[in-house]
Amino acid sequence: MGSTYRLQLSPAFTFDDAAAQVPYLADLGVTHLYLSPVLEAVRGSAHGYDVVDPTTVRGELGGRKGLERLADSAHVDGLGLVIDIVPNHLGVGRPEQNPWWWDVLRFGRRSEYAHIFDIDWDPRNGAGGKLALPVLASGDDGAALTVDRTGPEPLLRYHDRVFPIGRDPGGDAGHVHYAQPYRLVPWDAPIRTYRRFFTVDDLAGVRVEDPEVFAVTHAEIGSWFADGIADGLRVDHPDGLADPIDYLRRLRALVGPEAWIVIEKIMAVDEPLEPTLPVAGTTGYDALRELGHALLDPAGEPVLTDLHTRWTGDDGAALWNSASTLRLRDELAGRDLRPEFLRLARSVREETGTSVPVDALADAALAWMNEIPYYRDDYPVLHVPAANTGTYAHYRATFTDAPPGSAVATESVTAARSLGRDSAHRFAQLTGALTAKSLEDTAFYRSARLVSLQEVGGTPSDFGPADPHPALSRRAAEWPAAMTALSTHDTKRGEDVRARIGVLSQCADDWAAVVDRWLPELPSAPHPVTALFLLQTVFGVLPDDGAVTDGLRGRLHAYAEKAMREARIGTSWTSPDGDFEAAGHTFLDAVLGSPVGTEMAELVAGLAPHGRSDSLAQKLLQLAGPGVPDVYQGTERWEDSLVDPDNRRPVDWTALPGGSSPKREVVRAALRLRRERPDSFVGGSYTPLRADGPAADHLLGFLRGPQGGAPDVAALATRRSLVLDRAGGWRGTRVDLGAGEWTDRLTGNVFAGRVLLAEVLLEHPVALLVRE
Repeated sequence: MGSTYRLQLSPAFTFDDAAAQVPYLADLGVTHLYLSPVLEAVRGSAHGYDVVDPTTVRGELGGRKGLERLADSAHVDGLGLVIDIVPNHLGVGRPEQNPWWWDVLRFGRRSEYAHIFDIDWDPRNGAGGKLALPVLASGDDGAALTVDRTGPEPLLRYHDRVFPIGRDPGGDAGHVHYAQPYRLVPWDAPIRTYRRFFTVDDLAGVRVEDPEVFAVTHAEIGSWFADGIADGLRVDHPDGLADPIDYLRRLRALVGPEAWIVIEKIMAVDEPLEPTLPVAGTTGYDALRELGHALLDPAGEPVLTDLHTRWTGDDGAALWNSASTLRLRDELAGRDLRPEFLRLARSVREETGTSVPVDALADAALAWMNEIPYYRDDYPVLHVPAANTGTYAHYRATFTDAPPGSAVATESVTAARSLGRDSAHRFAQLTGALTAKSLEDTAFYRSARLVSLQEVGGTPSDFGPADPHPALSRRAAEWPAAMTALSTHDTKRGEDVRARIGVLSQCADDWAAVVDRWLPELPSAPHPVTALFLLQTVFGVLPDDGAVTDGLRGRLHAYAEKAMREARIGTSWTSPDGDFEAAGHTFLDAVLGSPVGTEMAELVAGLAPHGRSDSLAQKLLQLAGPGVPDVYQGTERWEDSLVDPDNRRPVDWTALPGGSSPKREVVRAALRLRRERPDSFVGGSYTPLRADGPAADHLLGFLRGPQGGAPDVAALATRRSLVLDRAGGWRGTRVDLGAGEWTDRLTGNVFAGRVLLAEVLLEHPVALLVRE
């Protein structure tokens, strides 16, 4: 496994469309195509994570035959396939398209597919023991239900949605509805009788911990390896499963020992990945964080903190455990995730026999979860005291001085967790959902100290590490074949946008001065955080020439709407406030079209070269560094994508091969070198390469080579180029390459021994040197 290239498949970009790009991607240097989910999904789905039939390859993409044609085309040019799979949930938003869900709605607990889904049939589930479907506009909207008996089977209709009628007692729609094993409830009712993916009602949890369920949902996946179609898998959100370790062991047994498996797992800064997992590693959000932080200037932190405090009253630093985030977690537990907390509490009562009320047990579980800095804390490595403080003993000690009345509830939750049964699994599953919804999906939109840090897996409170080598060295030694990434279908900003915004850390005084001058001149934003957030966003995506096209304007307004609703400060997806959002759009238009916009364009023109320098730096460090690098579609050239769906826009494949893009040159050179010298990368050695001289701190470099052999690859990257230029450049700073002659694959220049960085990095801010 050398490198991957992520392709977003959809009805507009099918298997055959992907096959047409194989020659280009082979020339680029990738070794494996990395496909978004390919199983049958909701019709028209642009992403494929809403799978409705896991036994079938998606017809809109070309079906099984189309997948085989793509595999054949890839194999002709020496490429393999890695496929994204979604074991945690199935799409149920259109019940008629999911045959298993449809059968469950028809027959309830008697359905032969009822055991596939994680459904709570308990009479105390809030729906009288029935399967609650949150689809009604309001409690009075049941009058909109009608019965349709004109087709081959009777249907219950609600506007454009249809539901099966398993028992038809006759009479009006209300009478028929009452007779079904499901209950249609208002969308905002605190009733959900099936486990969801986070808070998405249209995605229902699947019980893959059941061997029979695993077998039926993974038969098609297993055939890809038996038939030589696929070489690897990306596993979507395994932390949402009841038992990720057991699941991954089953998956490994299914696909064989040679298959490359990586998991989408969000890691805290000091969190170790469970070493017993039969996987190559994560999908690379940890690498994204490490490289992004390493390019920042820590000197800018206090200035940006003061700016944020001055305009918002909040320093914008501590997001994970801040008072506002904890309040948000309380709100989520009391509303959006309340059904899951109550189901967990009922499970605790059943397993322990406690008489503590379910509300008290739910609150105790939340208090415990608020102390856990991980997506889930039940991996064995987190219970090794030497690894960290994430042990049961640590958490129990946290609750020694529990508030009066909560101690018994806490002890009951603790006892249930120690049993390792249903409630222990539900606790761990819910921890991840609570963290994701409170932190990444909300709190990261409520702060704007430096938004490039507010990324999936990011640590906005930290402007470090200044030295990324320890983390890179650990990856080379412990997880050498893990995926590394800079952009994904889930990143909140593309890699080039983050790189440019990160430059603000190098000129924080200048940025603070212009923001302090601009804000009084602009229309009032609906909230100060919104203003700071949108200013940095515009700075990150504005073209070098400052031209604002209608397309860019539309994309920014769509992003602003999403950002405001995700933040949930004065508006939200469920309760949109038109006045609040209109003020945000007015503010954005003023930024784009007023004298402030002219000044912004001038600032961008001056700083964009340094954004590109950082972008090239992080790209080279990713591509030449430890792990298996992924290139997200189209990111071999400069790109300005924001959060989905913006980052899932169609790629202009005709534009990628042509022209001259330094970024594409770096990508092509590095990927082709990896393919040429595989032993020097995955499993190869890693040695930091440090400079000496007045600008030594501005070099990030390392040596790679085959294990047991001499290093034969050197990656050199400039960091903090703006500060470097203002200080007078490299000024006699040198690096010692050691013995032999080294050729830069980007320029063809040859170097040897102890060389001046001003010469090595004369043409580009990065160099990829090879000892021939």
